[in-house]
Amino acid sequence: MGHENNIVDIVMPNYNKGNFLENAINSVINQTFKKWHLYIIDDNSNDNSKSIINKFNSIDNISIINLDKKEGPGFCRNHVINKTSSKYIAFLDSDDYWSENKLKDQIDFMEKNNYQFTYSDYVPFTEKNSQKSFKKKISVPSYFNFTSFIQNTSIAMSSVIIQRSIIGQTKFEKLKICEDYLYKCEILKKIGKAFKCPNVLMYYRIAKNSLQSNKFRNVYWIWYINKNFNKFTNFQNLKSIFLISINSLKKYGFK
Repeated sequence: MGHENNIVDIVMPNYNKGNFLENAINSVINQTFKKWHLYIIDDNSNDNSKSIINKFNSIDNISIINLDKKEGPGFCRNHVINKTSSKYIAFLDSDDYWSENKLKDQIDFMEKNNYQFTYSDYVPFTEKNSQKSFKKKISVPSYFNFTSFIQNTSIAMSSVIIQRSIIGQTKFEKLKICEDYLYKCEILKKIGKAFKCPNVLMYYRIAKNSLQSNKFRNVYWIWYINKNFNKFTNFQNLKSIFLISINSLKKYGFK
């Protein structure tokens, strides 16, 4: 899978997000920065996803991978990371999308400062009958280390770019949800800090029935990860969960 002249590989797992896919894929195609390769991994969807994805199969810098059983987004991301070799990896979920200057500005920012892990602010939105309604921009802290991240998890996965050389053996674990929380914890423990790229935006879809919208379920999985992988004491874990909850309420209000 060597695409020699691309600087960034983009990983897009998809499961049954057929209605939103074109928006996500077009936001990559419309990037002002052109040295990318997009991998769309369809996680055995049973909606119209495959026919949407197939519209893009003649585009040189898009590769389509179809899994024949559902494996989860972590598996999809590992699969692409293991098979590719560009300097950077960017993540985009199939129901979110990017502003068109994202790759250009964020990769410039990383090159100029020699940063290995960056993210951006994002704008949550909902969509009804093809009408998007945008919420207030979420302005996230300008940097995170492990300690601040476990108190405020606002690094949105679809805004992340990391330098491949820092990944090493770090993999997405097979968890029901929040596997990206653990992944960011592991990378931060390893490299120290992640930095926000200013003036770049990602658009984050708030779906009515998304797994993430179930707050209690989220809390359970963060507790589980903190206990089993971060090896927190109960006190450290309570503190982490409490602060994450407060920060999440500040971001989205009481829903």
